Amino acid sequence: MSELNAFRTEVREWMAGHLTGKFAALKYRGGSGEGDALPELRKEWERELAAGRWTCPGWPAEHGGRGLSVAEQVAFQEEYSRAGGPGRMGHIGEGLMGPTLIAFGTEEQKKRFLPGIRSGTEFWAQGYSEPSAGSDFGNIKTRAKLDPETGDWIVSGQKVWTSLAHLSDWIFVVARCEEGSVGRNGLIFLLMPLDQPGVDIHPIKQIGGGAEFNSVFFDDARAKADDVLGQPGDGWKIAMALLGFERGISTLGQQMSFQQELDLIVEVSKENGSDRSPAIRQRVAYAWTGLRAMRYLAMRVLSDDQSAETRREALTYKYQWSNWHRDLGRLAMDVLKMDANIVADDPRRERLQQMFLFARADTIYGGTNEIQLNIIAEQGLGMPREPRGKL
Repeated sequence: MSELNAFRTEVREWMAGHLTGKFAALKYRGGSGEGDALPELRKEWERELAAGRWTCPGWPAEHGGRGLSVAEQVAFQEEYSRAGGPGRMGHIGEGLMGPTLIAFGTEEQKKRFLPGIRSGTEFWAQGYSEPSAGSDFGNIKTRAKLDPETGDWIVSGQKVWTSLAHLSDWIFVVARCEEGSVGRNGLIFLLMPLDQPGVDIHPIKQIGGGAEFNSVFFDDARAKADDVLGQPGDGWKIAMALLGFERGISTLGQQMSFQQELDLIVEVSKENGSDRSPAIRQRVAYAWTGLRAMRYLAMRVLSDDQSAETRREALTYKYQWSNWHRDLGRLAMDVLKMDANIVADDPRRERLQQMFLFARADTIYGGTNEIQLNIIAEQGLGMPREPRGKL
């Protein structure tokens, strides 16, 4: 048995031995559209993972990770998803905040924040989008004003579509710290506790019934002087680096979830006869080949020495998977036929219905299709920048 296969066996056996008992209720739960499902049990699951040293396995050993190779991280993500591992409550801390702290944080900041992420005891939310600055990140209006007496930053403004803020302990916030600055200039990257005066969190109800994201209002809330990541004015650079980490190894786990959804669609189509339709069969085949193309792209991006931030191919990934997943939702509804319109106590049907409803948002959040195409054209192909209005 190769070392990688032995590692896969280790992950598979650990999952079989621990995703059981009270944790069995978490299988296949907490994915897109139901990120707020069973939150306390999923937090407990994070601590179970931490006890097995399965949180942050890709982090360097000196920061408490296992220092796994890319191939081992891919194997872990795939085996985790294959076992039905729940959506990770600690994903933003482990996948986004942790790597950014390792890259840009001071030694004091690393000592202070990394252990809580690693142990599954502190959870993070992302404070990027605003009502007038969703995909247009350079239009951020949340203000951070320096308190000259303490060196702290006083923050006022609003963030929106903030996933799991109501269940998190900390939030990283990009704010404008230089009066009169526009676009990518004059931004600051702040680490802020959510449980403090001046922070008000309002859940946003989704079409599928859940409320996994929120509006977060800041009214003279405070970020301590020691909780600035980088220097004032570095906000854009750090924020873009963090988004690069988002396109990392976890994409392979996402593809395993996609594969499970596609397998479920095929299973239902065989049961209700939809598979006899040539049009359905053709769309299933397109979905299968599209998923294989995504895997090839992800493996290509991850398998060389360049970072995901510098590979031009990586710029296409969000556009590719979001459109593919939205189309998969449409395919699921057509396979279900009239049953797609009926609420029933059938977990498979409910899962496909929820997937269809949430996938409507895939091409909007995290950068709309239009923004993604501009990024590909300007950063990937070197074409002239689209004219921007004066802010």
